Amino acid sequence: MPTPQEPSPSDLPAAPITGADLRHPLDALFVNAPLRDYAERPRVNDFTLPVLGMGYLATYAASQGFNVGVLDAEAHGLGVDHTIDIVNQAAPRWVGFNLLAPTYQVSARIAAALDPAINVMLGGHQAKAMPVAILTDPRMSRCEALVLGEGETRVAALLADHRSRTELPGVMWLDPILKTPVTGGVPGNSHHLAPDVDALPFVDRRYLTQDPHYKAGRWEANMVGARGCPYDCSFCGAAVSANPDITIRTRDSHNIIAEMHQLRDTGVTAFRFVDDLFLGARRVIDHMMSTFTTERVGDWAVWDATGRINVLHRASDETLDILARNGLREVALGIESGSERMLTLIDKRIDPAMTKTVVCRLTERGINVKGYFILGFPTETPREIAATVRLVRELWDLTDPLPGRFRASVFEYRPYPGTPDWHRLMATGRYTADQLLDYSPVDLTDAGVDESMRERDEFNFSVNVQLSEAPIDHVRAQLVALTREQHARKAAAA
Repeated sequence: MPTPQEPSPSDLPAAPITGADLRHPLDALFVNAPLRDYAERPRVNDFTLPVLGMGYLATYAASQGFNVGVLDAEAHGLGVDHTIDIVNQAAPRWVGFNLLAPTYQVSARIAAALDPAINVMLGGHQAKAMPVAILTDPRMSRCEALVLGEGETRVAALLADHRSRTELPGVMWLDPILKTPVTGGVPGNSHHLAPDVDALPFVDRRYLTQDPHYKAGRWEANMVGARGCPYDCSFCGAAVSANPDITIRTRDSHNIIAEMHQLRDTGVTAFRFVDDLFLGARRVIDHMMSTFTTERVGDWAVWDATGRINVLHRASDETLDILARNGLREVALGIESGSERMLTLIDKRIDPAMTKTVVCRLTERGINVKGYFILGFPTETPREIAATVRLVRELWDLTDPLPGRFRASVFEYRPYPGTPDWHRLMATGRYTADQLLDYSPVDLTDAGVDESMRERDEFNFSVNVQLSEAPIDHVRAQLVALTREQHARKAAAA
């Protein structure tokens, strides 16, 4: 691992398959499919978040004696045919795909072109939301196991003997004779559905393409502090109603500190907690900060985390002061909208006044805030979109004189199967599943020329169906305007 004084020219490893011993046969290769075919239009952004879920799968499988690797085709900007060639040349016994709505079609293309000797394993949000449709997709005909939910222990069991699928809960496949989906599981195996998060080995970073990542003079690593989310935001794939199988679990604070110390020994002094609960539940905040204070984390590290506005709104000044002293650098908040009607409809449990109060209280303490916003919600009007644009600009103005900075990240609305929004949209009878799943990339970068849009190119996807009251062109015009303004503000502050 390079030291902080010796940053590598690129965080991308030379070989696209990471973590495996390629001198020996591969038991499994976990593939993060590219979001689009980069042979048609090259990737223009140079960083993407690591696939921590696949890192956990690979790390646990390796701890059980299997030779596994990860192919992050998105991070490497690979074309579809190139990805297929890499997998076929590696010739693993199993290939595993993390299925997401935007990448499903690409994953299916890759799976259909693989050597027939390679068994296919499927998981991810899309697999959980639409298992029957996926298992009956001819392109997925070689799927031997579709794993619903957290897969560490079940994936390892399948690698040991694929016939174990009959005993494993939440594992599905297509009956070879009847051509109907079958689900495994026998009494006594329910522990596979909720692995003990404190007993899992720390992620082996060799499996992650760009983690740790060198940025602004520090090596940064991504971490997960909890699994599951208790909230039910209507658009979100992590919504509790879309994940009834998930038991919400938080890692013990000493377990988290141990991983941070392990990473610190390699030069890492910045951390990003990407789960929904780290600053999303008061009991978690109190538990974590007690240990962070004892370990004096703020003396040697900075860290970022996602948070909940309603939870932070109830936090005392003392709690926010403790967060700042313990090294909290930035909080990512799902603000989503400036319209109270939309916030109620999507079940955010916040309002714009609450948002402004929380953002100011954080930035007053030198804690930066990244606000996520969505434009084009179903039934959203142009006036409600204007309210969101106005809120973004108000937050910029409010925080400009304060020690912390506020930045906005804006997205076009996209429906995800299994979410409350999905069921609401389908219940109208106006749309088909094929329409709402017809994801296509939208080039807002002008083939990479527009520098302000480059870093977010991987998020520019649309189903090109007008779901709001505002035309799609209007939604995108507001998105581009805000993104360009945010880019200009960042450049001016540099």
